[in-house]
Amino acid sequence: MSALPSSIPALERRPIRELPDELISQIAAGEVVERPASVVRELLDNALDAGASQVTVRLASGGVRLISVEDDGLGIPREELTVALRRHATSKIASLNDLETVGTMGFRGEALAAINAIAELSILSRFTGADSAFALDGRTGELRPVARSVGTTVEVRELFFATPARRKFLKTDATELAHCIEAVRRHALARPEVGFSVWHDGKLMEQWRAADKREQRLADALSDDFVAQSVAVDHIGGAVRVVGRAGIPDAARSRGDQQFFYVNGRFVRDKVLSHAVRSAYEDVLHGQRQPVYALYLEIDPSRVDVNVHPTKIEVRFRDGREVHQAVRHAIENALAAPRAGDAVVPAAAQQPFFKPNVPASGATWAQPAINFVTAERGVGDFDAMWPRRADESVMERSGAETSHWPVIGTPPMSFRAPVGLAASPAPAEPLATNEEAWPLGRAVAQLHGIYILAENSQGLIVVDMHAAHERIVYERLKTQLDGAAITSQPLLIPATFAATPQEVATAEACAAVLPTLGLEITPFSPRTLAVRAVPGTLADGDPVELARSVLAELAQHDASTVVQRAQNELLSTMACHGAVRANRKLTIDEMNALLRQMEATERSDQCNHGRPTWRQLSIRELDALFMRGR
Repeated sequence: MSALPSSIPALERRPIRELPDELISQIAAGEVVERPASVVRELLDNALDAGASQVTVRLASGGVRLISVEDDGLGIPREELTVALRRHATSKIASLNDLETVGTMGFRGEALAAINAIAELSILSRFTGADSAFALDGRTGELRPVARSVGTTVEVRELFFATPARRKFLKTDATELAHCIEAVRRHALARPEVGFSVWHDGKLMEQWRAADKREQRLADALSDDFVAQSVAVDHIGGAVRVVGRAGIPDAARSRGDQQFFYVNGRFVRDKVLSHAVRSAYEDVLHGQRQPVYALYLEIDPSRVDVNVHPTKIEVRFRDGREVHQAVRHAIENALAAPRAGDAVVPAAAQQPFFKPNVPASGATWAQPAINFVTAERGVGDFDAMWPRRADESVMERSGAETSHWPVIGTPPMSFRAPVGLAASPAPAEPLATNEEAWPLGRAVAQLHGIYILAENSQGLIVVDMHAAHERIVYERLKTQLDGAAITSQPLLIPATFAATPQEVATAEACAAVLPTLGLEITPFSPRTLAVRAVPGTLADGDPVELARSVLAELAQHDASTVVQRAQNELLSTMACHGAVRANRKLTIDEMNALLRQMEATERSDQCNHGRPTWRQLSIRELDALFMRGR
């Protein structure tokens, strides 16, 4: 047997003993205090729990030299000041029942003791009804009377002075300051009725005055554009309520730096919530763009565990699937209503100008060969408004196959309908005469066989007719095929693979759901699964990889979500082929029919691939182009 490497020291038997209180506090500080922003967060939690209506944060050197949080809350009685600095001292909980139904921001009783172990801390407070205030020095324990109005000020100086090695991991003052401001912003978004101000080295950096409405605080803390480019969310699903605002797809960003989720007023980062939001946006979001949102989830405190992480930024739900479904439906419903300008268009029931032929359950689509012909556009400025995928540019520019269509009422299908389903055009319906009911305006012209130009009360509307029609076809296919199973393709030789116990359990539990996805997965042995059928459109793929990914998603999320996503991907391909192509010449009546149908179709602002279907150019923007009024 070879000797141990010299770099590994020999084990030395040490007795089991209790750690000193100071070391325990420093270990706790390592969990709770990562940087100055961590201290700001903990002190803000205490200020809000004390009922503050105004909070002032003062910083020096990015919070390393000084962090001062001043509030006008209830204050701390004199006899409780010294107790506040002891480990696990708190007024928030006193029993296990209190811990299981935490309704306050802070509750663990670690923060002040941990901060006091690695910095110079002092507390100045006057309790409601007390004659005077008292100041406590965290180092010496000295308590002395001072002058102050009702409320509390906590000062933290020379952060990490007792653990200088930790300072080496801090970034520049500007970076640490940015993190501190973000910590205050997160609290400000949760409590619009409270005023917040942030000072750094004597200069006012941010100030958010108390607001009556959440939308006003969102506008102040995030920007007016955030509110203007978002829709209101208010949904109740079971025991969960979700409110707030969700950004429209056009407002998506390359980074997820404007994503705020709160559970009972607490800012959290949770995988269940993040996945639910992403699932709600995947039908309208382009590429890897990140949605923007500020959402507030209200739930019985007993149904959520907030005591799963020292920093309290993570939570665990008793019923994660219920929460996932409520959040997804809340955002989907909010994004579903078509919008025109600043108005939300009600999805009124109108006769479609195009009614696709949809196969009955179990029928299959037969797709003929398609010859794509490229066509030069020469309208690059308009094209730039609609970011296009590389694999759809040729498809959309194809005009040869669609040039024979007589009217837009004839189904422009690039796939054959199954036998027994005749292709019959939808009956024409007279257009409305009340222009106020037309948010997308009245068609005036078609540009290069690609764009529809329409005028409304705000100015000019430019519509990508293929993208708009694609969304209309897609939504109708989803509605008509709701609940139908995806056609499967049996494998000549079943594909077997060594499965984990969770995969076997999921396959057995979801045996009734898998066929709706076109999959047949059965146990081959106690530790082996066999894939016997896959979706017909994915017959050339890797059946084992497909099975593993589907089982993994089914294990984590509601089965209906997985089924819907798989169906939607298939229907999206069908709709893309079934939509009117570029270079198709339309009459004014046909263009108006398309506009009216967009107004009555959910999610008509984006095509199936997440691209916008229309843009508004206001009169003011048009005037600026021609320098009118100058």
